[in-house]
Amino acid sequence: MFNTLQDLMLHNKSITYVLMGVLLICFVGFWHFLTDKEERKRRY
Repeated sequence: MFNTLQDLMLHNKSITYVLMGVLLICFVGFWHFLTDKEERKRRY
């Protein structure tokens, strides 16, 4: 599949960057989920 060591390293690096981006997006969503406060219901 990979002809040279450079091809393998480039492939691994690109997969690492994609995974880090996905993890960052998931972490931000999870952080908002944890710190989300319920709004008080207004009683008139």
